[in-house]
Amino acid sequence: MPQVTPLQAQAPWVEVSSTPEDWAAADPALLATMLGQMQLIRAFEELVLQLAREGLVHGPAHSSIGQEGGAVGSVLALGPSDGVNGTHRGHHQFLAKVIAYVAPQLDLTALVTEELRVVLRKTLAEILGLADGYGKGRGGSMHLQWMEAGALGTNAIVGGGVPLAAGNAWAQKHAGTQDVTVTYFGDGAANIGSVLESMNLTAAWDLPLCFFIENNLYAVSTHVGEVTGDQRLSARGPGFGIPSWRVDGMDPLAVYLAMQAATEHMRAGKGPAVVEAEVYRYFHQNGPFPGSAFGYRSKDEEAAWRARDPIERVEREMIARGLLDEDAAAAVRQQAVDAMTEVAAHMVEDDPDGKPGTRRIKPDLWPDPDFVDVGVRGDASELAGARTEEEATYDGELVEKRFIDVVAAVMDRRMSTDESIVVLGEDVHRLAGGTNGATKGLTDSYPGRVLGTPISENAFAGLGGGMALDGRFKPVVEFMYPDFLWVAADQVFNQIAKARHMFGGESKVPFVLRSKVATGTGYGSQHSMDPAGIYATSAGLRIVAPSTPFDYVGLMNAALALDDPVIVLEHVDLYASTGQVPADDLDYQIELGKAAVRREGSDLTILTYLSMVTHSLEAVEAMGVDAEVVDLRWLDRASVDWDTIGESVRKTNNVLIVEQGAVGTSYGGWLADEIQRRFFDWLDQPVQRVHGGEASPSISKVLER
Repeated sequence: MPQVTPLQAQAPWVEVSSTPEDWAAADPALLATMLGQMQLIRAFEELVLQLAREGLVHGPAHSSIGQEGGAVGSVLALGPSDGVNGTHRGHHQFLAKVIAYVAPQLDLTALVTEELRVVLRKTLAEILGLADGYGKGRGGSMHLQWMEAGALGTNAIVGGGVPLAAGNAWAQKHAGTQDVTVTYFGDGAANIGSVLESMNLTAAWDLPLCFFIENNLYAVSTHVGEVTGDQRLSARGPGFGIPSWRVDGMDPLAVYLAMQAATEHMRAGKGPAVVEAEVYRYFHQNGPFPGSAFGYRSKDEEAAWRARDPIERVEREMIARGLLDEDAAAAVRQQAVDAMTEVAAHMVEDDPDGKPGTRRIKPDLWPDPDFVDVGVRGDASELAGARTEEEATYDGELVEKRFIDVVAAVMDRRMSTDESIVVLGEDVHRLAGGTNGATKGLTDSYPGRVLGTPISENAFAGLGGGMALDGRFKPVVEFMYPDFLWVAADQVFNQIAKARHMFGGESKVPFVLRSKVATGTGYGSQHSMDPAGIYATSAGLRIVAPSTPFDYVGLMNAALALDDPVIVLEHVDLYASTGQVPADDLDYQIELGKAAVRREGSDLTILTYLSMVTHSLEAVEAMGVDAEVVDLRWLDRASVDWDTIGESVRKTNNVLIVEQGAVGTSYGGWLADEIQRRFFDWLDQPVQRVHGGEASPSISKVLER
């Protein structure tokens, strides 16, 4: 028989319950604020459901009624500079944080101050899609953000906000604060990769992030017991070395006490925490009907949970201590209801064209339709005054250098002049500069700013996004191969690329993502894609693709200066090549949206980028074609140089797009379509294309070429 030795997790896992002594010792002001916040949130949510029943909420109404105790109990253990983000069911989380920000202590005899009325109006306006909302009506119910108050943004993607919260926590720690971040999510998200990857990453880096699990038992209609082996979801914490607390979320004081312990742990620099609060949503996933109406739970179950209502619990305890009587408790409730009636009156009115008793949104409160695309990206005004250069006209000394050495050199230069730049990715801190030498020398020169990550692209890409949204740091994230974007697609496309527009058009996202194209190197189907065509589908991303060392310097400098997320595409075939760069000048930029004509010609316009620029020039010379070769350099739709393209097309009347990407994800597909729309009258024939095959690249040298 083998010897069996029981093992113990290195992190504690405890359950916290309040005692009569805890209630007796609780600060009366804390209890009053707790009750006041919950009544305000309850009345707010009841109004939202009423408006949804009337058809006035365009989109979902994910009610948090019943779950107020978890949000309020946890937020009251935080400070104004702490951050929180949340889920699609996030009204209570958002309101708890912003109410605590404008009114840290509530007076139950005069519950609603003018500042609170403003908060309630702006929150409801956002949920209704109105111009006065926090996101100017863009985000609605599932995307509530007020950065000033530490409300980092609720999120419609299950688990999608968790990596962003990790980035906020990283920024808090490395800015030298004792602030913490709380990321709220439910039982459904507890099983998703972004959450588990973030638990591992924050534990490895001792980041002050609390994973607050609102376990309300149901992911829409699926019970947690159907999809999870251990329904005690806080059990995940010790597996990652994270101390974990489990608590009755219907007991707001117990939540507060557990959260106090968790924040003490985080503020002491000991890393993340997990808090699981068992709560219950009284209504269905979405809308004004209970879950029992849809048959997945019983009325008896709902009644049993309602008997544990968090508001009634605090009322009973305060009455028992003589801090409140029943009439006073009813008056608190009435103040909250009256406040919401007043808030609604600002936004809805009787519908003159409807049936008697029907209401409508006041027409003058809607956003201007012209606002629809404003803020998809910034206006690039941050580049104003920057010095731009072109290799052909540069009047300083030029020297010959390898492309990959220039990649490392320009990052070294920028990190030496801007302490906010942080590089992160797999193996970027090892191997004398990562797998290709792109970060050579940076680890030694900038301790703590070159971060080797776990193999968790979803987590570390999102962490970079959270750092960028915080605003104190500029992350440069590396995907070792571009195909790895698929495992981080939610963070890149749903979060980082959409954040500015989704939250009203004002959030800066200074984020750079580097990735190398390896087509032609024998790495096969899952390491060799050209992702330009995929990235170009996302309006919020800018894309640069340098083909020379000189251009790499200028394009990377522009990328790091922009307040938009920028994809910097590189090609492995170019790394060993050499080219001219300034001898002692790495501070210029390449003009935003400016292509480069590499060869003038009159018979054919060739549009290309990256390594295919050189191949196109070689082909033109070999075939004796009088072609004009245009190196696009800026590939995103907003930055393509249509002036240069148009001038060439009107001269040659023929266009050939040359790229390596497979036909299905080709960049040239949309580009050809747009050229034919813009320059149809100047074309002698349809736009022609050279691209990869239908299949992804193969390992075989013969098949790949």
